[in-house]
Amino acid sequence: MAELSLDDGSLWYDARGDGSPLVFVHGGWQNGRAWGPQVDRFESTHQPVTLDVRGHGNTGATDADEYSIDLFTDDLEELLDHLALENPVLCGLSLGSMVVQNYLGRHPDRAAGAILGGAVRSMPPVELPMGAKSFLSPMPALSASLSMTGPEATFRSMLTSIQATTGQRWLSVDPEVRSMAMDAVGEVDDEEYRKIFDALYRFDPPELSHVETPTLVVHGDQEAPPVKRQGRTIAGEVDDGAWLELADSGHLVNQDRPTAFNEAVTQFLERRVHV
Repeated sequence: MAELSLDDGSLWYDARGDGSPLVFVHGGWQNGRAWGPQVDRFESTHQPVTLDVRGHGNTGATDADEYSIDLFTDDLEELLDHLALENPVLCGLSLGSMVVQNYLGRHPDRAAGAILGGAVRSMPPVELPMGAKSFLSPMPALSASLSMTGPEATFRSMLTSIQATTGQRWLSVDPEVRSMAMDAVGEVDDEEYRKIFDALYRFDPPELSHVETPTLVVHGDQEAPPVKRQGRTIAGEVDDGAWLELADSGHLVNQDRPTAFNEAVTQFLERRVHV
């Protein structure tokens, strides 16, 4: 991996190959290794770039008092400038999908394409009445859970709640993928976990109707239904959007069904992006 110096920390990233760039942004409390199946598939034909978002993986803690999707998007822009990547295809999962959506909102025609896995527009993935979000904030309970039980137990509790609400396996249908995801959560310390959650919760999604970038939204069939609805909204709002559901997969759809996900990416690149 390589290191990009920021004003208040360092951003770790990995770039391979020398073809047209595919830039991958991972989900919350994960890291760039979550895109391993995609890097392995595309490094011979493209230039896959992964990064560890602030608070995650090798990047770890930075000096910022709070995080936001805007800040994560600023970091993505700085990395693209640092690597001189023009017209990249941006791939984001979950939190990463928020970052990519935010980038598209700022630059509706600068990316060659966008692929959003486990795409979500808000946390929680439902519309709340004006002003209700701050009133209903889970941050006090989250902070208490982190101080008493730590990030892994807090994350497991969230998984249990989602599964009980949706009746789906949600995160992943593969025990090995789930285990790897939990290992990544265990690398995040209490304060960074809180800052990441706060960034997700406070995200105000951008308007996307002006976005000209070809966009593919991919969900697993075990994804939470409200998240699927938001994904369909994204695909319908952008000028050139498509939505795909993969069977036998959960939120971590790129890892649950790597071959099918990679094939969907390949077809999207060939038919819609031509890179």
